[in-house]
Amino acid sequence: MSAPRRDKPLPGQESVWDYPRPPALRRTDDLVEVHFGDKTIARTRESVQVLETSHPPTYYIPRGAFAEGVLVPVEGHTHCEFKGRADYFDVVVGERVAKRAVWQYPHPTSRFTALSQHVALMPATMDACFVNGERVIPQEGQFYGGWITSKVSGPFKGGPGTVGW
Repeated sequence: MSAPRRDKPLPGQESVWDYPRPPALRRTDDLVEVHFGDKTIARTRESVQVLETSHPPTYYIPRGAFAEGVLVPVEGHTHCEFKGRADYFDVVVGERVAKRAVWQYPHPTSRFTALSQHVALMPATMDACFVNGERVIPQEGQFYGGWITSKVSGPFKGGPGTVGW
């Protein structure tokens, strides 16, 4: 597999190829909104971004920013080599359910303690996600939770042919 050809960032953009591995954390006061089931289920200006090489930022939103009752804990967990054990939630609004769409690191590794009261989600499983009023394009793939906006340039891991990046 050949290495990806980095897109040239436009003015005001940052390249995901400048993000580190292991990932870095960045607090942001961007206005983040999540819509599901004809409802705004989360709204905050207190997110934490996880920035990792070849991935658009993943927004971790304070659990308290979510409408009461929409996050329903489910069985099972996964393990991230950097952050530790992830627990999962379904998103439930009325009759609509997005299964295992949200995850949290309740006891992250020491480098990622800022994430302990935050959750991330798969934008593709929601009706819409917004950053500062801009509709997010979900990162491709069934495993990634990146939020693509006009502020980042790729290419982005997750699509066909990117497994080896």
